[in-house]
Amino acid sequence: TEEQKAENAKRGVPNIGIGRGTIIRRAIIDQNARIGDGCRIGIDDIPREEGDYAMYSIHDGIIVINKNAVIKNGTVL
Repeated sequence: TEEQKAENAKRGVPNIGIGRGTIIRRAIIDQNARIGDGCRIGIDDIPREEGDYAMYSIHDGIIVINKNAVIKNGTVL
């Protein structure tokens, strides 16, 4: 709702979904994830360490954004 969006803006939390200008490749986004504006996820060919992290994991070169994760504006993964 608009009230929730206003509250998110006050708290500096992205809305559920994918923000403006975000580019995503080679990734899986689970439900209710909040990905901020201007993020870059999996768009380069830099090898990344496999494993589980706070808001995402990497397996076989695929980035998996966890359910209910919050990825802040401008994040590069």
